Amino acid sequence: MTAAMTVARLTRRAVIATVSLAAGAAFAAGTLMSAALAQPLEKATVGVLALSSSGPIFIAKAKGYFEKEGLDVELKMFTSAQQVPVAVTSGDVDFGVTGLTAGFYNLASKGAVTIIAAQSRDEPGFPLSAYLATNAAYDAGLKAPADLKGKRVAITTVGSTFHYMIGLLAQKHGFTVKDVTMVPLQDVPKMVAAFKGGQVDAIIAPSTVSRQLVADGAGKMLGWVGDETPWQLGALFTAPKTMKDRRPLVEKFVRAYKTALAEYHAAFNGKDAAGNLVKGPGYDELLTIIAEATKQKPDIAAAGLPYVDPQARLLVDDVINQVKFWQSEGQVDKALDPKSVMDLSIAGQ
Repeated sequence: MTAAMTVARLTRRAVIATVSLAAGAAFAAGTLMSAALAQPLEKATVGVLALSSSGPIFIAKAKGYFEKEGLDVELKMFTSAQQVPVAVTSGDVDFGVTGLTAGFYNLASKGAVTIIAAQSRDEPGFPLSAYLATNAAYDAGLKAPADLKGKRVAITTVGSTFHYMIGLLAQKHGFTVKDVTMVPLQDVPKMVAAFKGGQVDAIIAPSTVSRQLVADGAGKMLGWVGDETPWQLGALFTAPKTMKDRRPLVEKFVRAYKTALAEYHAAFNGKDAAGNLVKGPGYDELLTIIAEATKQKPDIAAAGLPYVDPQARLLVDDVINQVKFWQSEGQVDKALDPKSVMDLSIAGQ
């Protein structure tokens, strides 16, 4: 055998050995991956309302983003914002995502809940919450949101998001909540009935409700809350104990949530050069997911799609303002430090 033949044979053996090692490594990696995928998913529950503002949660569930993080997430549906933080406090759910109310901050003051990421917000150019005047009140001079001073306005409950929206409007235009007669009616259908019956002068209502009232000729649109007083309407939250004892779970949940937020934002929150909302990638697919989750027709769901920050960033200054407002209203303990209701470390803010 010549020297050249010996070298060639040794080279072939080296190549075969290298390929065998590579194949073995690939097989081992595949085995480990399969074993990881075979691990049982960690269970978690999240409390939500059947509203478009919960859209990113519905998307994360439907598109398997929670599963990719190793989570089996169950959605528990509630009918009012206050029920959700109560469920987190009791341990009925691990996470909650809904509007921020005085009741939420009361629970936060007791160390029961903490905000970990943003949900939807009233933002300029996004029709989420509207001010409406009855026809009679409009004819009598109620032409703009600032004119709500001295008027009777329907809300759900004292301490609700509607209550705070009136407070924000008062702060902007130099009057107080006491200058408005708030009429608590417990839920939106009762608010609508009082509005149509002329028992109140005005209402602040979700987009789909307000558009229908105007289409029915029951009242006049005065403007959008997002244009008048942008604010942080909702948030993702959990119990401080969950943050401490199950932090890896929270990290996985937030990663999946942020993936869905970015996809939602790209599909629904884009605008053209003129500032008009435009359909982004995946629009129809994601709208179908939200419509099915909220039990609405797609065109109705599309009319009330709110703004969400694609990175789950919270309007911290507004949350601080919310706490101070509720404290001034006697709804929340004045000893509560507004910054203590947030832990945004996992969301990266």
